[in-house]
Amino acid sequence: MIKTPYLLFLGDAPDQLAAKVAIGIKDWRPENAVGQFKMNGCNADLGIENLSLAEAKEKGAKTLVIGVANRGGVISAAWKSVLIEAIEMGYDIASGLHNLLRDEADLVAAAQANGTELHDVRIPSVQYPIANGKKRTGKRCLAVGTDCSVGKMYTAMAMDAEMRERGLKSTFRATGQTGILITGDGVPLDAVIADFMAGSIEYLTPDNDDDHWDMIEGQGSLFHVSYSGVTLALVHGGQPDALILCHEPTRAHMRGLPDYQQPSLEDLRDVALRLAQVGNPNCKVVGISVNTQHMEDTAAKAYLAELEAQMSLPATDPYRYGAGKLVDALAAL
Repeated sequence: MIKTPYLLFLGDAPDQLAAKVAIGIKDWRPENAVGQFKMNGCNADLGIENLSLAEAKEKGAKTLVIGVANRGGVISAAWKSVLIEAIEMGYDIASGLHNLLRDEADLVAAAQANGTELHDVRIPSVQYPIANGKKRTGKRCLAVGTDCSVGKMYTAMAMDAEMRERGLKSTFRATGQTGILITGDGVPLDAVIADFMAGSIEYLTPDNDDDHWDMIEGQGSLFHVSYSGVTLALVHGGQPDALILCHEPTRAHMRGLPDYQQPSLEDLRDVALRLAQVGNPNCKVVGISVNTQHMEDTAAKAYLAELEAQMSLPATDPYRYGAGKLVDALAAL
């Protein structure tokens, strides 16, 4: 188990989106976030207290969590001195990067010398099966996006919270490092060998009560040429009964791909639904989740109303305005 509370390491994150791991922890488990640690050149901010390693230690922090998800998932050479200093002060280190802590000899040596632990949450801990496509009992909802980092995890977590608040049966199923760090369990999907990705999602969402919903954390986008593979594994392995379309309307281009534009929500609806119906012919698109964080309130509400009229689907920002409309849509199935 990863010891809490955390000091959230933002390093030299170039922008707010690069710190999405730390942001997710702060938003969904604020009691675990003692503060943030920023290096020179960091352009991300969680809106919580800036602390030195020593200050955070005094406040009870036990684990330094690398809260940055940079392109390629690498441990920067500039970070190393901070990580080693933290280890020498008694911190455990937790990371969801592709660049594993256990593969860095200097970090391993420092941890061994100081009796601290290195946690790589992106290492699969189970031998997952190859997907068999057999129908499972229970119900499943998957968030799919027009792009990466548009709010798929927030959508699933907000819907799960709303379901449980209503006394309904629901489980959030984490499929990425942020979700795993928030909940303590899940499948690090993008680190699973390709042939077993869909099977890992079958494993994650087993047979359940007929009225139980698994809220599956989405990853990537079917339209993102870098990360579409993980999305398709979720679509087929998850065999969703319901899809939620997720979108961030203020972007000039797809995340990390300046030569590519986001697809329309109509295109996402049609493509995602056709692929989902390969594994579950009864799957339906039931709602739209819009990340409106960069929109003023009046503009956001007008945009959502316009989408509802255009798409004939309930639309909301579940983090900003609540997930009630989306949960109502599930209940109506």
